[in-house]
Amino acid sequence: MGYIHSIETMGLVDGPGIRVVVFMQGCPLRCIFCHNPDTWIPNKNLEISTKDLVDRIRKFRPYFEDSGGGVTFSGGEPLYQSEYLADTLKLCKKAGINTCVDTSGTGYDKEYLEEIFKWTDLFILDIKAIEPDNYQKITGKTQDEFNFFKEEVNKHNKDIWLRQVIIPGINDTKEYILKLKEYIKEFNNVKKVELLPYHTLGVPKYDKLGIPYPLKGVEPLSNEKLEELKEILNS
Repeated sequence: MGYIHSIETMGLVDGPGIRVVVFMQGCPLRCIFCHNPDTWIPNKNLEISTKDLVDRIRKFRPYFEDSGGGVTFSGGEPLYQSEYLADTLKLCKKAGINTCVDTSGTGYDKEYLEEIFKWTDLFILDIKAIEPDNYQKITGKTQDEFNFFKEEVNKHNKDIWLRQVIIPGINDTKEYILKLKEYIKEFNNVKKVELLPYHTLGVPKYDKLGIPYPLKGVEPLSNEKLEELKEILNS
């Protein structure tokens, strides 16, 4: 049995095609820009068996087949429930469903990583920060787990999309984007790189949960600034 936060049935941005997005419960990181603090706590919300979850996913196969989509496991941090994730990925692949894991590359049980890599078609990997010091400031954890996962992704030669949230006053500079361009070269099989704008849509969740919001007062990134940084990245 595993715990999930919610299921989105017509996802269009979390992997190729139309996708079912399973938001799993639990996360070891406390990112200062997180917009889903309600997914942090493990063993909460909907408890569901692997079989029942895959049965729900299978209902949307016509959309997968027409669009080249599939299922994406997100969160929270899907690797936080490593055994459950591995079992679910396996059943999905045996049912002919394309699989994607949207992850920070942390919180995993190494015992199940081999199975997770075996049954995953695509990883969407979130780059929190490049330098170890900044990584710890942003996530509250060391970069060690991420670095190990990065090595494993490269070793298994898996397709990946890389994502970087751009936060005003933290990493919204030309200098950072140029460092990011070099950092991307350390990964194999990068099929796509996305710069995501920092937003404040999750602030009401912090208020509801009674949690102080770390970036209080920071304004959302403008579209103009995002496009400017994209041009630098793609030049």
